[in-house]
Amino acid sequence: MIRFFLAGIIQGSHQDNAVHDQSYRDRIRQVIEEAFIDSSVYCPVEEHPDSVTYDDNLAQKVFHRHIQLVREADVLIVFLPEASMGSGIEMWEAKQHHTFTVAITAMQANWVVRLFSNAICRSIEDFEAFMRSGAFNESLDRFQGK
Repeated sequence: MIRFFLAGIIQGSHQDNAVHDQSYRDRIRQVIEEAFIDSSVYCPVEEHPDSVTYDDNLAQKVFHRHIQLVREADVLIVFLPEASMGSGIEMWEAKQHHTFTVAITAMQANWVVRLFSNAICRSIEDFEAFMRSGAFNESLDRFQGK
C-alpha cells in the first residue's frame, strides 16, 4: 500500500481567514485512487476543514501532526498554483525524510519546486497523464532504487 499525503495551497497570501478553492483535492484524490486501488490518501482539509479558525495551540498541534504524516508518507503530492508557505515546509520535510514528491505547478523556475520535487507536472491534466501513463510508477521505482 502506498501512503499519499495531499498537500497544496490553502490560505496562500490571503491576509484573513479566506481560503483558496479546494476542489482540486477531490480531483487529485480521484486520480490517485484510480491508479492505486490499494492506497491511502491523507488530505489535511478533509480532516480539518475549519483549520483557519483554530487557536494557536490547536493550530500548532495539527501542523506538527501533519509534518509527521508527511515524514511517514511514501509520496507527497503538492498543488501549487502560487506559493504556499505551509506546502514549502512540507516539501522540505519530504526531502529530508526521503519522501517522493510530485509538484503540480507552473512555477517550474521556483527554487523550492525545483530542488524539492522528484517530478513536476504543469497542471492537474499533466498529473493525470503522468499517473495514467505509468511514468509515475517508473519514477517512484527509480527513486526507491528498484
